[in-house]
Amino acid sequence: MSGRSDLIDISVVLVHETDRAVLVDHGGDGNVWLPKSAIEIERDASGKTWTVTLPERLAQEKGLI
Repeated sequence: MSGRSDLIDISVVLVHETDRAVLVDHGGDGNVWLPKSAIEIERDASGKTWTVTLPERLAQEKGLI
């Protein structure tokens, strides 16, 4: 499997941000901390939500999918 083939995009609301992590609300039970070193995050055109790109394995570990 290639390095980027397991990446997925999830739409979230950014709750809080530190130098090393972001706290996001994904519409599930509670908010989830994600390490910036393992993700990419971009504000959506609406400005209200963000798209997080992360490995599918990490999304499963954090209960995002």
